[in-house]
Amino acid sequence: MTSMTRRQLGLFTLAACSTGALASCSGDSTKQDARSSSDASGTRTVTDARGKVDVPVSPKRIGATDNRIFRSLEAWGVDLVVAPRQLMPKGISYKDDENILDSGSHREPDLEQFVAADPDLVLNGQRYAQYYEDIKALVPNAAIVDTDIDTEKKPLDDELKRQITLLGATLGHETEAQKLIEAFEAAIERVKTAYSTDNTVMGLITSGGTINYAAPKTGRAVGPLFPVLGLTPALEVEGTSDHQGDDVSLEAIASANPDWIIVMDRDAAVAADEEGYKPAAELIENAEALAHVTAITEGHVVYMPSNFYITEDIQAYTEFLETFADALESKKS
Repeated sequence: MTSMTRRQLGLFTLAACSTGALASCSGDSTKQDARSSSDASGTRTVTDARGKVDVPVSPKRIGATDNRIFRSLEAWGVDLVVAPRQLMPKGISYKDDENILDSGSHREPDLEQFVAADPDLVLNGQRYAQYYEDIKALVPNAAIVDTDIDTEKKPLDDELKRQITLLGATLGHETEAQKLIEAFEAAIERVKTAYSTDNTVMGLITSGGTINYAAPKTGRAVGPLFPVLGLTPALEVEGTSDHQGDDVSLEAIASANPDWIIVMDRDAAVAADEEGYKPAAELIENAEALAHVTAITEGHVVYMPSNFYITEDIQAYTEFLETFADALESKKS
């Protein structure tokens, strides 16, 4: 299937929603926030976190910067002209595609690549969120859609659903986006059903060969899951939004004696090929201070996917939640 054919199919999907099934395509508040409408000029209007944006119905040159959307774009057959390929996880076809201009790391971005790529649509967020205005100034004729999410102020599940709904509405892939949402919601319900609030839970992040505490509710990846799933924290210490976790002693973690531990191995995503890398499972299971913790002795340690730190998309959360649900259900049976 050619790229043009995929885009035409996306247009046909939009037409179906706009002529006969708009209510069903945007039936809840999440969909309403990211809803789209089209007009005869060849544009559609979507609503991102900044407001309404007119985007081309059939974009010809798309740029994307948000790690949370790359896997969806790839699955939907979306061609890119510019993206931070350095930031992409292994296994994404875009990463090694020399036809896609590489805008580089968010730490030292080469934003001039956006000028060279001349996109008509840019999907911007996550590590590149801070460059929204810069990109907008460099490519003033492009539609810029803010795909970033804010889990510090809003529930993680709501934000992930809003993001994928927005992406689907922008590109005419509402049906595919809805399927991802349904799988995500089903995984959440499985965990909630299998989990007992009598069991305490602790989040950990391994980084740089060390084990770090992940505070409930805040931070990256682990913390925001606590309120979504109704997990009972084994320890509550004020945390940060840092992606490496917080400095709490192993002795304090052991004293909290969690029934379950959920872990993100940051290094698995960014340093697995480096000398001295130790997987999270090795660090945690060999830590003497944690040897008698219930979660360790009972085998109640659940790990996020190894590439989680550089995906963090709705698919990654769904995969983890299904793994967590499997573990909870197996202990109940």
